[in-house]
Amino acid sequence: MKMIVGLGNIGTRYDETRHNTGFMVVDQLARDYHLGAFTHLKQEAVAVSGVINGEKVMLVKPTTFMNDSGRAVGPLVDYYDIDLDDLVIVNDDLDMPVGKVRLKTHGASGGHNGLKSIISVLGTKNFNRVKVGIDHPQHGTVVSHVLGKFSKDERPKFDQAVEQAEHALEDWINGEDFAKLMNTYN
Repeated sequence: MKMIVGLGNIGTRYDETRHNTGFMVVDQLARDYHLGAFTHLKQEAVAVSGVINGEKVMLVKPTTFMNDSGRAVGPLVDYYDIDLDDLVIVNDDLDMPVGKVRLKTHGASGGHNGLKSIISVLGTKNFNRVKVGIDHPQHGTVVSHVLGKFSKDERPKFDQAVEQAEHALEDWINGEDFAKLMNTYN
């Protein structure tokens, strides 16, 4: 089974905010493949499972809030015995412009607290990631930026990035090597 974890914050106050980019990508996959509603798991997450192009896939959204994402991801990886090659984390990235998508097979957190938490709990930096750009704030604080919504000008670029991230994930689900996909999508 392949597991795709979208990072974000739970609660309607965070819906459609930049920091919920990971949630929005897995929500789009769930809608496009008619996987149904996300249900609560005891591992502090909501998830939906199904078959996408012949492959069993679990889409996950931690319910721990962003900074404690590892608290959900670690137990899920253990419980479902997920090989790290079969795990992808989808997250927002301040260091990339809105609309940019980058795939990575390993690396530091880049200051992203959700990734820091996952790295800490998994005990490794070696796991697949799909990073979607949300850009740095032009004014105001980083916190208000990541917890804010995309502007009318940004939204079309962001929607295109969600589509590109979804295509990359579909290619991975279909058996493409994640490292090779980096050449295609980066």
